[in-house]
Amino acid sequence: MNAVDAGLPAVRGMIDRAGRLIEADARLADLNRRAGGGLGHPLAIPQLAALARLAARLRTSISRGVLAADGDHDLALWVRAEPAVEGIHLAISGWQPRQPWLPTVDEATRELDFVRSGADWLWETDAALSLTYVSVAAGEHPGGNLDSLLGQPLTRLFAIDTDTTGDLPMLHALSLRRSFSDQPATIRATGRPVRLAAVPRLDRTGGFAGFIGAARSVEQPDAVAAPAPDAFSMRLDRALRDPLGAIIAHADMIQTHDEGPLAETYVGYAADIATAGRHLIGLVDDLVDLQAIERPDFRVAAEEIDLADLARRAAGLLQVRASEAGVRIDRPALGEVLPASGEFRRVLQILVNLIGNAVRYSPENSIVWVRAEREGSLAAVIVADQGKGIAIGDQVRIFEKFERVDPREPGGSGLGLYIARRLARAMGGDITVDSAPGQGARFLLTLPARD
Repeated sequence: MNAVDAGLPAVRGMIDRAGRLIEADARLADLNRRAGGGLGHPLAIPQLAALARLAARLRTSISRGVLAADGDHDLALWVRAEPAVEGIHLAISGWQPRQPWLPTVDEATRELDFVRSGADWLWETDAALSLTYVSVAAGEHPGGNLDSLLGQPLTRLFAIDTDTTGDLPMLHALSLRRSFSDQPATIRATGRPVRLAAVPRLDRTGGFAGFIGAARSVEQPDAVAAPAPDAFSMRLDRALRDPLGAIIAHADMIQTHDEGPLAETYVGYAADIATAGRHLIGLVDDLVDLQAIERPDFRVAAEEIDLADLARRAAGLLQVRASEAGVRIDRPALGEVLPASGEFRRVLQILVNLIGNAVRYSPENSIVWVRAEREGSLAAVIVADQGKGIAIGDQVRIFEKFERVDPREPGGSGLGLYIARRLARAMGGDITVDSAPGQGARFLLTLPARD
């Protein structure tokens, strides 16, 4: 290990516009040489090179602590990268030696077992148990907008229950910083029971940094099993969702100025990147659903549901989006009940789509009305907005695949209403629309009513 006295003055260096180290004090030059580099060549210390590229791209000074490999050990460095006309100036202090963190055999084994487990979807938290990542596999969805859950407490997603002995395995594991499994829970948005399992994530000092977890759905009695997703859907979902989630997370991080002051232009770029990423994740969801509903063996469960309660849930999931758009959602009153038959999560998916569309196309300071009513043998939810309306000639077309009234307007993939109507009809119901230009739109979801 080649670290020297951390109390010595900061080490200086200079990287030109091509990323080459052209000036370096002795300590930096020696560290770069041990990493395989040299003066006049690209900087060979990846952490410093990445920080320099970021400072150059954002055109602002960045200060950050980094860990750089030095032989069999690590060096804790505090690096300031400052853009200049000729390149990037580096000032490096700290130089504290650290033992590299390596997982134990037991930790590696548990992690491998976790990854291989047959989870329906995955989640991660930080040390405060706030969600930092949610990855939904094909064929299973907790309902609502997943991105809105990031940064929220884990208990916003799950209602944690006691096990058969009255204990909370997750709480016990948290106190001991250990893994846990078979933690009973319920998805708040859908009421669907799940079992949670997780392994602790530790920082380099061995401190608790959060959980890496999995959720497995629990079969409910008398539920009709949905067909397994096909190979294409699974490959599409897994290949795209994780990288898109990472893109969104990094773009959101840039917007929060975590790396220091940032020009407002780049904040806008980051916001555009995050928005585009969320749009693509929505498209992945739609394509996976499209593959499922068009299979000949597709079927839905016939569950006893409360359509008024589902309307309130869907409106609640879209409340933040509506507030940001200056739109108020007027939903069914608490205590209002409308018994119906349908699959809980699929009906919630339909209502989120209908209310989300109404919010998207509503002008500022307008209202979206959501009403639940009994119509003979049918239970119905009406979603009405004050938008610009839909011409008669477009009212059939909007329910076709990849069709939108005006492709130039920001919106979804053109699959949402097609999927929603197919789902409604698979449950013995339907979706219709009543609208005229300048008079808003009124969508009607009907399902078989229960007495």
